[in-house]
Amino acid sequence: MWRRALWQGLPAGAAGVVVTPLGEKAEQRLTGRPGSYVPARTLERLTGMPERPGPPRAANRAMHHGQGALLGVVRSVTAHAGPRGPVASTRFTVVRLTSDQILENATGAGAPPQTWPRAEPLADLVHKAVYALATGAVADALAARSGPGRRHAAKRPDRRADAGPLPRREAHGH
Repeated sequence: MWRRALWQGLPAGAAGVVVTPLGEKAEQRLTGRPGSYVPARTLERLTGMPERPGPPRAANRAMHHGQGALLGVVRSVTAHAGPRGPVASTRFTVVRLTSDQILENATGAGAPPQTWPRAEPLADLVHKAVYALATGAVADALAARSGPGRRHAAKRPDRRADAGPLPRREAHGH
């Protein structure tokens, strides 16, 4: 499962990264909100690269694509372990938001959301949700091709609350 989750998660995360800027650019045109170069500054600080003047577009894209692809692996592991669908993807939005905040604030490149202009946290949440839903759709589709998923739900179709763990002999990787 782990190897499959890795190799399926990278393209799933990349798919989410491809879809996200479409919505971001449309939203920025409507709201007049400028693009952010915080991801680029975060990458520069994480890697020790010098911060260059002007818009660091290549570093911004590298951070977006790299982080998005790697986080796709987390969503793929989730899909292989069982939880799939829009609810699992919506929950994954929190992972995406948390990853950004940890990296951006730990490097000093970003600021906590409570200090942002009023509309920006909502815009960020919507864009991260788009990423999570797109990534989840691909991760779920790929995981469905290679494994049973939702083993607990299959054992307990009535979804009772007492559906405890599967016996070891029926679990993955026994």
